[in-house]
This record gives sequence, C-alpha cells and structure tokens, in this order.
Amino acid sequence: MTKSALIVWGGWDGHTPEQSARIVGAMLEEHGFAVDIEPTTEAFADEGLSKYDLIVPAITMSRIEKEELTNLLAAVRNGTGLAGFHGLMTDSFRNEPDYQFMTGGQWVAHPGNIIDYTVNVKAGSDPIVEGIADFPYRSEQYYMHFDPSIEVLATTTFTGEYFDEIDGVVMPVVWKRRFGKGRVFHSTLGHVADEFQVPQMRTIFERGALWAAR
Repeated sequence: MTKSALIVWGGWDGHTPEQSARIVGAMLEEHGFAVDIEPTTEAFADEGLSKYDLIVPAITMSRIEKEELTNLLAAVRNGTGLAGFHGLMTDSFRNEPDYQFMTGGQWVAHPGNIIDYTVNVKAGSDPIVEGIADFPYRSEQYYMHFDPSIEVLATTTFTGEYFDEIDGVVMPVVWKRRFGKGRVFHSTLGHVADEFQVPQMRTIFERGALWAAR
C-alpha cells in the first residue's frame, strides 16, 4: 500500500522553505510516497489529516490557528509521523507551547550565525545514524531549549568564542521521540535548501523521515 506524506511550507523566506519542501518531496517520492505539498497552515485543518503517514512542516515563525494546531496534534497522537529540520520545524510557532511539547525542542539562539562546527554522532545509538561518523558542518549552530525525554542521536559542543557562558555546552542536533502513537524526528541541520547537498545531513534526514512515517 502506498504511503502518503503532507509537506507544508511557509514563513520566513531566508530558510528557503519552498525549495526545501520540494527537495524533501522528491526524496519521499523516490521511496514510493504519494506527496502533497501545500503553502499554508490551512492544510492542517483538513478533517482527513490523519490519513497521512507522515507530515513534514517547513515553516519558520509564522502563526497557526487553534483549530489547525489541535488537528495536527491529534493526527500525530493517533499515529501520523512528524519529521522536520532546522527552524522550519523547531522555530515554527513561537507562541504555541503545545506544538513545542510535541516536537521536543525550540530554537533560541545561533551564536556566531554561520560558523564551522562539528556534529558528533552517537555511534551505535540508532539505525538512523548507522555508519555515519562525526562530521564537520558549516551553518548555524543551533542552541535549543529541549525536552529531556527526547532520544538524542547526535550532538554538538559549543565553544566560548561567541558567548563565554556556553563554553563546553553539549547540545542535541538530531533526535527522535514518541508522541502518543506517532513518531517524531528532528534534525537542527538544514538552514537553507543547499545543505541537502551535504551527504550526512541528507542521509540522516532521509532515514529519520522514513522512521517517523507510519
């Protein structure tokens, strides 16, 4: 039976949401998914939202209506998977703690903006990161508020170069969790669509999205 996915893009253009949404859509289609791509959160109000096996939000900041959020939360609780990346999932609706509780984290800072840093993979932790060693990365190094119940698959360590007080802080980069019957996956990598050209970033997200799908 063909699996289905909904990708909803919008918000701040600096995160190239439409381009990223279409890259993810093509990726999922390669795995046999029927993919719908929508440019507005109104798609979350669909009474049939739970029919999707996977939802990928690609929305930075923006707002979501109460009925849209209620429907989205219910769909994931009932078994629809949720997968996303960077601020397009964990900086989507800043005024909605229920959404943040579902995703497992919320962006708060990226000291130094675009910088070079290292992603440290928790070897042997999960098939999502199997065979992937620690790798250098150039992008925003996300400082997160995160739920301690998430299952962390990769981390990064901050230096004090841009903010003394966080020197040595180890921060989740990739995680997964359960939300009711649904599976939730997130990677903080993916500031712009071009980052999908980084093999490790793409592979981790691809595997994570497939894991999250019902």
